Amino acid sequence: MDSVTPLAVGPGLARPHRWLCAHPRALDTLVALGVLALILIGAVAGPRMRHQSLGAFFVLLAVLAAASLVLRRDLPRGVLAFNVALTLAELVTNDVGPPRTSIVFGVVVALYTVAASTDRPTTWRVGAATAVLLTGAGMLFALNPWYSQENWGLFAWTGLAAAAGDAVRSRRAYIAAIEERAVRAERTREEEARRRVAEERLRIARELHDVVAHHIALVNVQAGVASHVMDNRPDQAKEALAHVRQASRSALEELRATVGLLRQYGDPAAPTEPAPGLAVLDQLVDGFVRAGMRARVRAEPPEKLGPLPGSVDLTAYRVVQEALTNVHKHAGPGATAEIRIARLADALEVTVEDDGAGTRTEGPEKAPDGADGAGEPRADGTEPGGGHGLLGMRERVAALRGSCEVGPLPEGGFRVRVRLPLQPRRGGDS
Repeated sequence: MDSVTPLAVGPGLARPHRWLCAHPRALDTLVALGVLALILIGAVAGPRMRHQSLGAFFVLLAVLAAASLVLRRDLPRGVLAFNVALTLAELVTNDVGPPRTSIVFGVVVALYTVAASTDRPTTWRVGAATAVLLTGAGMLFALNPWYSQENWGLFAWTGLAAAAGDAVRSRRAYIAAIEERAVRAERTREEEARRRVAEERLRIARELHDVVAHHIALVNVQAGVASHVMDNRPDQAKEALAHVRQASRSALEELRATVGLLRQYGDPAAPTEPAPGLAVLDQLVDGFVRAGMRARVRAEPPEKLGPLPGSVDLTAYRVVQEALTNVHKHAGPGATAEIRIARLADALEVTVEDDGAGTRTEGPEKAPDGADGAGEPRADGTEPGGGHGLLGMRERVAALRGSCEVGPLPEGGFRVRVRLPLQPRRGGDS
């Protein structure tokens, strides 16, 4: 671990600070020169040291101690051991007066480096061993009394170095943890944003499919009828064209309402009509009845279904819409469909069945939506013409943690049965 502690510096020192951080060896050289100056000044500045010459041996020890600090990043424990040995040499071999304990400044810097680059238990073990070794050597071998201030100064300086290094290491670990949490939170926000975008795209795709498939299927059938009877029964052709016009107008209105949800803030106001629900189910069924389908609606209890959660209401409406659209496309305009809506204690059950007995006419309605032939939807949710109506229906129901059963009836026809919980899990009623 780098032993340079980032500091808050003023604008005038920002450039030198960046240079020193980029060149740690130069910084260590400056630290070594500073330690050498402190050792030499401390050796002659004391009141009891003024009459005692430095001596070549002590100067050599000071130079070696300071020079070794240049390697403190590469060999922190080796530099510490080397400085401890030099300090012990001064304490043991000095026989002319009080020991020059300023040599301990090399130990202080080396011990700080070890503490800042290792874990806390190791710091305290190494720090305690260093303090006890140097203080004990001073008390046992120095010429001054064991209780002298020089001996307690050795203990204080080594303890301070260990504590300072441990504090710096803890601060770095704390800052690194904060940065990691910030990066992880940013990544989580980005993933959540992508997930929400994907879910919104899927929801809009389902809405557009329901709107387009329903109305275009009606337009397709009515246009086919108009083309078929144009020559022989013009009045019926005009009525079919009127239905085409009404269905296309309804499709445009629903498309405008759906696309309006994509407007950004400041764009012209989007439509504020409520989403369709079972309250307007009669209008939906009337559109199919005008197209030639026979449909019956039965609610249980018959008097009133009561208020429903918004997502459940919309999903039930879209299920009926998609089911009737499939009846019209695959069973033919003359088919009979029965819609049963039952409100249970904890769920809403929607069932749409047809008898499969519709009549087919030649023309565009024979294979709506580009299908190559009429027929019931496949069990995997896709339709013979490549549509994905039942697949989208299953996705809607699954979003509310409901169940969806589709399949042919033994006596002919097709059934769609959906069960929607009335109290969906959190996030299901968005």
